[in-house]
Amino acid sequence: MTTPLLDKYGAARLPRYTSYPTAPLFSAAVDAQAYGGWLADLAPDARTALYLHIPFCRAMCWYCGCHTSITRRDAPVEEYLAVLGAEIDLVARRTAERPVIDDVHFGGGTPTIMCPEAFLVLMAALRDRFRFHADTAIAIEIDPRTLSRAMAAALGEGGVRRASLGVQSFDPQVQQAINRLQSAERTAEAIADLRAAGVASINIDLIYGLPHQTERSCVDTALAAAAMRPQRFAVFGYAHVPSFKKHQRLVDESVLPGAHARNAQAEAIAAALTGAGYRRIGLDHYALPDDSLALAEGEGRLRRNFQGYTTDASEALIGLGASSIGQMPQGFVQNEVATHTYARRVRDGGLATAKGYRLTREDRLRAAVIERLMCDFRADLGGIGRAYGMDAGSLLDGNDRLDGLVRDGIASIEGDVVTVSGDHRFLVRTVAACFDAYLGGSGRTHGQAA
Repeated sequence: MTTPLLDKYGAARLPRYTSYPTAPLFSAAVDAQAYGGWLADLAPDARTALYLHIPFCRAMCWYCGCHTSITRRDAPVEEYLAVLGAEIDLVARRTAERPVIDDVHFGGGTPTIMCPEAFLVLMAALRDRFRFHADTAIAIEIDPRTLSRAMAAALGEGGVRRASLGVQSFDPQVQQAINRLQSAERTAEAIADLRAAGVASINIDLIYGLPHQTERSCVDTALAAAAMRPQRFAVFGYAHVPSFKKHQRLVDESVLPGAHARNAQAEAIAAALTGAGYRRIGLDHYALPDDSLALAEGEGRLRRNFQGYTTDASEALIGLGASSIGQMPQGFVQNEVATHTYARRVRDGGLATAKGYRLTREDRLRAAVIERLMCDFRADLGGIGRAYGMDAGSLLDGNDRLDGLVRDGIASIEGDVVTVSGDHRFLVRTVAACFDAYLGGSGRTHGQAA
């Protein structure tokens, strides 16, 4: 990417567009009563996914942007899991018929902070209250530093087939600067334990733009991780938002890479991973050519949700746990963020919904355009408009931001088709933002565009 374009666009704070509208637009106008009605209206045959949030870790990584709490004791986790079980029961009883579940994702925090027995009890509760089938995909996020062999075995017994392992960087200097010490050897051992337990699909998360990071250290980490042969990589740019995540104030801002260095690191990782046989997927994912994500991308079936790029085509996502976000056909809902408030709401016998957003027809249209841009780097506004019974071409009228990107060669327009230039794919969020009707004052909570 050329220097003038990086200077002009690279430092902009933009959403990652894992949803549209984005979470800052959620409000108390959608409450527990509204969500209860949405659950009751969920069609019995609706393709449904579950997201369960486990908001606990053993130590705080200073780069972290997740909702999590630090605990050295097991008691808070056990108490939380009891409340989570009660919420599962409350939500399931609100549906007219037990939904059929296509996908389950455990996020955190560190979901594997729970003991093996507790995980199996939780999986049994989910299978009892919802309808699983032989191909229900179950995935979990893991901190390799704390994964025991017994927990790996329990994951396999519980039906988990995909695990996402946080690595970020294997550079000791970077690890010291973000308070996450993790060796490649320990990571490889965790992967071996998971595969031996039947968790065959492995994802590895990497981050660029961290303190003291260089192109060389990014490439060294990428190649070391690629040697473990995970099926997928997710490569994210570090979002430094200390006003939003106060523990990020412990990160030394003076040694954070700038926009040019960040872009160079991202491209260096891309070259290393594609050279190692991985296919580049969307903005920030990589997959082996025979992985389902790569196949979906090649067939135009790639989707984007709160977990990033996915093959999940569910019509509804039921969020469970503190701060979890769900998506129903009518709109979005989010649970109380604070664990004590979440627990009180559930113990009182009510849904833990704190806020949400009711989608309009135009929201759905814009969301479809943004999703195709994020997934395919191309959006056929005419075709999308016909699918939604609306004139999507009108989104081009008076779109000064998009016109500026076209003049700069970042995007092109042929008829009603908007395409992101291959040389500027890391600015795809900048193009997507041209179709965001709400982008404004909440930008401080978002990561840099490049």
